Amino acid sequence: MERDPNSGHKSKAAGGWPALIASGKFLLSSGAPLSGVNALKKANQPDGFDCPGCAWGDPEHGSSFEFCENGVKAVSWEATERHADPVFFARHSVSTLKTWSDHDLENSGRLTEPMRYNASTDHYEPVSWETAFHEIGELLNSLDTPDEALFYTSGRASNEAAYVYQLFARIYGTNNMPDCSNMCHEASGVALKQAIGIGKGTVRLEDFEKADAIFVVGQNPGTNHPRMLGDLRRAAERGARIAVFNTLRERGLERFADPQRKMEMVINGSKKIASDYFQPALGGDMAVFRGMAKAVITADRKSRSDGNGPLIDEAFIAKHTQGFESYIAEVDQTRWEDIEAQSGLSRAEIEKAARIYLSADNVICTWAMGITQHKHSVITIREIASFMMLRGQIGRPGAGLCPVRGHSNVQGDRTMGINEKPPAAFLDALSKTFGFEAPREHGYSTIGAIGAMLAGKARAFVGLGGNFGRAVPDSSLIENALREQLLTVQIATKLNASHTMPGRNAYLLPCLGRTEIDLGPDGKPQLITVEDSMSMIHGSAGINTPAGPQLRSEIAIVTGIAAATVGTDVVNWPALSANYDRIRDYIAKTIPGFSDFNKRVRQPRGFYLGNSAAERKWDTDTGLANFCDCALPESTVFQKRGEKKDYFTLQTVRSHDQYNTTVYGMDDRYRGVYGERRIIFINPADITDMGARAHQFVDIEGPDDDGVERIARSFKLIPYDIPRGCLAGYFPELNVLVPLSSFGDLSETPTSKSIPVRLKIAQTEAVA
Repeated sequence: MERDPNSGHKSKAAGGWPALIASGKFLLSSGAPLSGVNALKKANQPDGFDCPGCAWGDPEHGSSFEFCENGVKAVSWEATERHADPVFFARHSVSTLKTWSDHDLENSGRLTEPMRYNASTDHYEPVSWETAFHEIGELLNSLDTPDEALFYTSGRASNEAAYVYQLFARIYGTNNMPDCSNMCHEASGVALKQAIGIGKGTVRLEDFEKADAIFVVGQNPGTNHPRMLGDLRRAAERGARIAVFNTLRERGLERFADPQRKMEMVINGSKKIASDYFQPALGGDMAVFRGMAKAVITADRKSRSDGNGPLIDEAFIAKHTQGFESYIAEVDQTRWEDIEAQSGLSRAEIEKAARIYLSADNVICTWAMGITQHKHSVITIREIASFMMLRGQIGRPGAGLCPVRGHSNVQGDRTMGINEKPPAAFLDALSKTFGFEAPREHGYSTIGAIGAMLAGKARAFVGLGGNFGRAVPDSSLIENALREQLLTVQIATKLNASHTMPGRNAYLLPCLGRTEIDLGPDGKPQLITVEDSMSMIHGSAGINTPAGPQLRSEIAIVTGIAAATVGTDVVNWPALSANYDRIRDYIAKTIPGFSDFNKRVRQPRGFYLGNSAAERKWDTDTGLANFCDCALPESTVFQKRGEKKDYFTLQTVRSHDQYNTTVYGMDDRYRGVYGERRIIFINPADITDMGARAHQFVDIEGPDDDGVERIARSFKLIPYDIPRGCLAGYFPELNVLVPLSSFGDLSETPTSKSIPVRLKIAQTEAVA
């Protein structure tokens, strides 16, 4: 068995026995082994619940028992028998809880009763639902203007909860709806809307069965969406080329052992995933795709001159696109030396990747946050789209664009209207259907919301899930901003760090989890829905007994606050809470694609929402798919290193025992890290150059040109297969280094994948 020369740990395929063993250990340690196992049998099944582990699609025609290590962790983490109840809060002050780690806070168990913060005792204390709703409504109505309130959303909310949430906020009078999309795939939505007229991917899961080549860019499915590895493996088995572009060498993208294949488990086998693995420098992906486009165009011209005809799709370009000539002119004038310097790859490597593209009839390009969290992310995705247009690889079977979302319903939230810049047509539909004038002024994104809090322009924060205080950039600044809020309301299943940052009036409202039965007033289980990354709408109904009798659904909580704040003249909130079919009827009236919603969602596997670009209908300003003639960035953070050996570009990533800010454990098994999180992955040669040694501790200094000192102290150097000058480490611990002022052009997404930092050998070594 091979050994990883960087980590010293045995190198194995992703999945396989280690995944099963880890899943079993987690079930046994989570406090919910029986309920967790029972729940997993219904995960991603037509008569069960949608797994909260990720947004990877389910096959419309499938019937397999499908879950993964992520799903095991997400489901059992929610189904734990541990409770953070009033007794727990009586024992632990907020000041004490503030000293706990992210893992320990959530591991304390499920929230079971509504709580209100008492500043005089520094404890959360029980409060009735009715009192909480009444007081929250009074405080919201005491603001000078509705625009002083922020309504934040996590992607774990259902379609129905998201819809009533945005409806409440707009009846209240604001479009201040920052959400987790602002921090992850906002660039994908902006870029794709400009390029193809819709801010979603164009492929369905079935397209992976027909692709001849799949470009996997800036993502780590083995940790973030493991079920994707099964589809990549099946594609590789039938001969598709899997070209990976990822700065870090990731085990899950190299080999995968499917835990659901019995014979493979018996013989300890695995399958190679990546046919080709390229490691560009951080921020260099646009240059990679520009170089591939340059190689394709050169090959096309040679083919024509040799009398063999064109290699690009002239018919598609002529009928469906605009801007081709200006794009080609920009590609022609981009020099290879600039492409190589920015991409971190050689011309030979890029031309090899281009040949994979040229040799395939059907190509899918899929990406995640390794692409979206840079200053130039929007034009990078525009470049990807332009590259795919060269051979008409959009809008046909086995081909297309596929941004992979994280949270299980982050795409659905946006479809439901969680958007600080809502389309006018949607606001018109709301106004007409409900008989009120929806606000038209754009609201705050996540970055804007933080700025508004710091400037005193926002005085109330309502969070529908999530861990806002830990997820955002410049996280050291956000605690005081939250504490200065007149009102903070956190709707959650478990305790997290944001709850230790209470405003002057603070409420902690416990909600049902995805796996739990949600009974309506008639005693019948209620159904909610979600949308995956492939625009499939699925029904979801929990099977577990709720963690406590006082838990309410997200919908019941939102409608309860709404009724206490804006009354019931415009919307009968109790009626919506009593029967979610009524919410879906309103969705069908106000959002295209949801006609006959209640009937269609009860079909096995749900229904496909549709995608205009997949049908080669382009809802753009030109009515066509738009090539982008943007120049490469003048320079990236990586290129500014020069000869400064202590200067690096840092990206933040998840560990394998983590889902967003939820830390399940302290291991990162596939990268050979165990029992610690305060680490930095670094090229071994860079360790030598800076006069350090492997596993030595360093302090990481972030940008300070705005006068703010940003330092993350005592992180251990871990030698790893990563390009020289590039680093990686875990969020949320390293979010303190991401400046609030550093965000993507047009997207306002934090630049968490291209942070300029300096390393200094630590004077003291903290416990990692």
